[in-house]
Amino acid sequence: MTLTLLLDLDDTLLNTNVQAFTPAYFQALADHLAPHIAPELMLRALISGMRLMNESEDFSRTLKTIFDAEFFLQLNITSGQLQPAIETFYDDIFPTLAGLTSPIAEVKPFMDWAFSKGYRVAIATDPLLPCKATRHRLHWAGLEPKQFSLVSSYECFHFSKTHPAYYAEVLGRMGWPDGPVLMVGNDMERDILPAKKLGLATFHIDGESASSFGPEAVPYGNLADLRLWLESIDLSTLMPSFKTADSFVALLSATPAALNGLLYGLDDNDWARKSAPDDWSLTELICHLRDTEREIHHMQIQLFNEQNEPFIPRPDTSVWASQRDYLHEDGEQALKEYNDARRETMGLLKNINVQDWERKARHAIFGPTNFFEIVSFMADHDRMHIQQAWAAMKKM
Repeated sequence: MTLTLLLDLDDTLLNTNVQAFTPAYFQALADHLAPHIAPELMLRALISGMRLMNESEDFSRTLKTIFDAEFFLQLNITSGQLQPAIETFYDDIFPTLAGLTSPIAEVKPFMDWAFSKGYRVAIATDPLLPCKATRHRLHWAGLEPKQFSLVSSYECFHFSKTHPAYYAEVLGRMGWPDGPVLMVGNDMERDILPAKKLGLATFHIDGESASSFGPEAVPYGNLADLRLWLESIDLSTLMPSFKTADSFVALLSATPAALNGLLYGLDDNDWARKSAPDDWSLTELICHLRDTEREIHHMQIQLFNEQNEPFIPRPDTSVWASQRDYLHEDGEQALKEYNDARRETMGLLKNINVQDWERKARHAIFGPTNFFEIVSFMADHDRMHIQQAWAAMKKM
C-alpha cells in the first residue's frame, strides 16, 4: 500500500518565518521594479493580485492568469513591458533572500526515509508564487525539485490552499493515486483544516516534539515525530474519506482544474493518439466527460429539483464515442465546452439545500439511493477518467 505524502514547504521543510520573509520579498521586488513603476503603486497592485488569487474559485483560469489580469491592469502597462524585469528578479534577486531562511536538520533524513519507503511525495506549497521562486526555496531547504512527483506553483494551479479544492487538484495532477494520503503542514488554517474538510488525513508540524497522540486530535510534532508516527500506524487508516457535501463540491470543482493543467499545450497529434487500438484518445475522453456532464449529470440534478423521489435513468454512454465520432472533434475545444458544462453543474449544486442532499431516489442500475450518493457517483466518475487521462499522458 503506497502512501501519498503532500508536504507543505515554508516552516514545514524550510524555516521561513513568513511574517518577516514576505515583507522583505515584496520590498525587494518593488525596489527592483522601481525604474519601471513607482514602488507604492507596484505594492498596491501586488497585494490586490494576491488577494484575488486567494479568493479565486475559477477552475478555468490559473492563479497566474488571475494575478496578471489584476496586477497589470492596476499598473496600466502590458505584461510584455515588465515581464523581462520580473524574470530577472526571480533569476538574480530572489535568491539573495535565502539568508532570511534556514534549513531544517530533520528534513534530509526524513525525505531519504520517505523515498526509501517508496512513498509518492508532492510539494503542496501555497501556489501563490512563480515556479522559479518555489524551486529556489526548495534548494534553500536542501532539496531538488525533480525528486518530487509534483510541485505546485501559480502558473499551473487554480486554487490557493484556503480552498479544499486545492488538495483535490494536487491529487488530480498526480493522477488521483489510489491508497492512503496524508497532508503535512504547519499552518492550521491553510494546511490542516482545508485538507480535513476535503476528507484527507493530516499531520500538524508545530516545531515541538510530541510524546503521544490522542485518538481524536490532529497528530502533531516535528518531522522526526512524523516518521515515528507513520511507522507505528496502519496506513489504511489514512485512506481519504469523502463524506460531506463540501468535500464533493471541492472534488467536482477540482476535476476541470486538474484536466486543464494536465492537458495544457497538447498538439493535435497528442489529442488524437491512442495507446492501444481499443483505448480512447484524449479527445474521445474529454468529449465523453463533456456529454456526460451535459446529458447525464445535469439531468440527474434537475430531476431532484423537479420531483420528490425521482427515478434516475442511466443511458449507455459507452457507445457515444463511436456513434458521435468523437475522434474527429477538436480536443481543446471539447475541453473548453466541458469546463462550461461543469460550471453549469456547480451552479445547479448551489441551488440544492443542504438537507436535500439526503433526498431519496431510485437509480436505474444501483436501486435505492439519494442525492448525496448520486453526486458521489459523479466524483467517482471524475477520478476514474482523470486516472485514465494521466495514464495516457505518461505514455506520450
